Amino acid sequence: MSFFDEGDEPTQVSGRSRRQPRPRRPATASRGRSGPPDRQTLLLRQAAAVGLALLVLILLIFGVRSCANSRKENAMKDYNRNVTAVISDSDSQVGKPFFQLMNNGAREADQLRVQVNQLRLAADEDVKRAKGFDVPDAMKPAQDNLLLALNLRAEALRKIADQIPRAQGRGQPSEDAIAKIAGQMQQFLASDVIYKVRAAPFIKQALDDEGISGQTIASSQFLPDVAWLDASKVADGLGRSAGGTSSATAAPGLHGHGITSVSVGGTTLAPSPGINRVPAGSGGPTFTVKFANQGDNDERNVRVTIRVSGAGKPISETKTIGQTKSRSDATVAIPLGQAPPVGQAVTVEASIAAVPGEKNTDNNKQSYTVIFQR
Repeated sequence: MSFFDEGDEPTQVSGRSRRQPRPRRPATASRGRSGPPDRQTLLLRQAAAVGLALLVLILLIFGVRSCANSRKENAMKDYNRNVTAVISDSDSQVGKPFFQLMNNGAREADQLRVQVNQLRLAADEDVKRAKGFDVPDAMKPAQDNLLLALNLRAEALRKIADQIPRAQGRGQPSEDAIAKIAGQMQQFLASDVIYKVRAAPFIKQALDDEGISGQTIASSQFLPDVAWLDASKVADGLGRSAGGTSSATAAPGLHGHGITSVSVGGTTLAPSPGINRVPAGSGGPTFTVKFANQGDNDERNVRVTIRVSGAGKPISETKTIGQTKSRSDATVAIPLGQAPPVGQAVTVEASIAAVPGEKNTDNNKQSYTVIFQR
């Protein structure tokens, strides 16, 4: 039988021939492909994808925010450390040696101005250094006040250096220069106040607002003693009298004064520890100081000072007596010029500046405890 004879054999059915049909091929299951997912499955897959994307986004946001917060915290800590370094340098490397020089001004002589100018250059360098700080936004108020305090110190040192040659001279020019130096000491006091009540609190507030703890905020005291606000203290350091006369030129014999009494409004004050209650007065009280020239010589340009301290900013007033006679009494009235603290115990100190040749100054000062009343 030939190849073409192969095929379906006809069958005989009821006298007729019919071809046998080929068997149908079974349908394959899916041939490796699934049908399209139903709607619910599609929605679940989409929701899972969106959820995963949101989770990744949230983690990224928290990661970025955490890094930003860490950088901000480190920047604020770095700023506080920089302030501590520069303000400590100002106090210890500028202020401390300056007042050591002024205390020994008579011995430093011609070198005093040169040395003060060197310290002024160091103060200028502190200002320049502070200007270069990387300042976080929250620390900008502190930075402004820090720069103000440092600039006040540098400016005062420059003006003091300029006045030193005249202060070391004689006569009225010397007295005027000494008074101007004492005036510049007010800038040192102002710089201390500005740092204490403005710069340091702003640093603390910024750190507290960010929840940053464990930080030490530096304190500062450039002016070691408010006595430097008095021209007599400056004169003593320079080896001069308040009238500009060198102690080396004092006449032979005893020199000096002693306080006899101090009164306010007719009330003679009892020295501490006694407590004195006196009227404050509408425009401030007037102190009457009685004292004696206890030496063998007449004295010129004698400075008498009243100082009120112990509550608020100290108040100080000075009067200059043109001349006191040997072995004679003198009296000076000193208006305070402003209302003192009322209802609080304060210290009132009366003092007489040492004159050239005065060896014993124990009786040049007297302190009183006073409560001013309305």
